[in-house]
Formats: sequence, structure tokens, C-alpha cells
Amino acid sequence: MTQHYFTSNPQSAHDERAIQVELAGVRADFCTDAGVFSRDGLDFGSRLLIETVHPLLHGRVLDMGCGWGAIGVLLARLCPDAQITMADINERAVALAARNARQNGVSAETLVSDGYENIAPSFDAIVTNPPIRAGKQTVYRILDEAKTRLAPGGRLFLVIRKEQGAPSAQTHLQGVYSRVELLARKKGYWILACE
Repeated sequence: MTQHYFTSNPQSAHDERAIQVELAGVRADFCTDAGVFSRDGLDFGSRLLIETVHPLLHGRVLDMGCGWGAIGVLLARLCPDAQITMADINERAVALAARNARQNGVSAETLVSDGYENIAPSFDAIVTNPPIRAGKQTVYRILDEAKTRLAPGGRLFLVIRKEQGAPSAQTHLQGVYSRVELLARKKGYWILACE
């Protein structure tokens, strides 16, 4: 069976790599590994998501589907007053996220969770680059159930590519949330905010 980055316990052989990311004047060092999303570096969608939303964040922030921790760690560096939680179904990814938080001197809670099952409310923001390859049903469950974990006035921020269903996702979310806003669009990637 093929192992994906959304597998809870990847069996692929370890192949750790050290990478460095610079974004919005912040530099951070990370360790990545086989069996996690975008192990060769920060993907464009996640970069655009961080650049777009970091000025809007405060309070309790959840990085849902954190992977090796790029979004959560960089947001912790860019938003020092925010309390960051990073969660993923992938145990290897969560271990890397915890390690990368320590390595970059940021305080963040990390936990393994299938969707929101191990996540207590409530957050001022949930930020996600959802696992598109896991399929529309899984992605929509992550996006829809975020609403149950948001504090009053809280917002869900996500990135999705136009060619991977951004227009239909936006239409779907308009039926779930009272307000859906397109914050940015670049190179086929859309940043949406839902409240």
C-alpha cells in the first residue's frame, strides 16, 4: 500500500533533511523527513498563506495539518503574542513539528489528532493547508469542523489551488460559514478567510 503524508504512522524509511526558510524577515531552520508533506522545503501555498495571514493573527492559533511545523513555527516567530497549537494525523510529522519548535526557540503545543478529535475549543484562528490528496470528503470535513473549534469572532484561514478545487471549496464554505472572503490570489493559489 502506498504511504501518503496523511497516513497516521508512515512506514517509509527515514530520510531526514535540514532546510532553512526565510520569510517576512524571519529565518528558521527545520528538519524534515520522508513520509511528510513537502519535505524538500516550504511550498508556495504555505508561504503565501503565512505571508497573508500573519498580520491578522492573535490569541490562540491552531495550525491544522501542521506537517513538519513550517506554518506553526513561522507564525510563532512572526506573531510572538499568539499561542500556537500544531496538530496532524501523521505521528512522524507531529514529532518533527515539536522538534522544529524547540530548535527555533518557540513555544507551541503539538498533538496527534485525526481531524479535531483530540482538539478542545476554542481558537481565535485556525490556519490550514489542507491535505488535498486525501480527497474532497476529508478536506471538507477539516474545513467544516473547524467552525466547532473557533471562538466567537474566530476565523478559519486556508490555502487551496484553483485547479484543485478552490472555486467549489469557496462555494461549499459559503454554505457553512456566515462570511467567506478571498484575501489573496497568486499563481493559482487562493487564500480564503471564513467566519
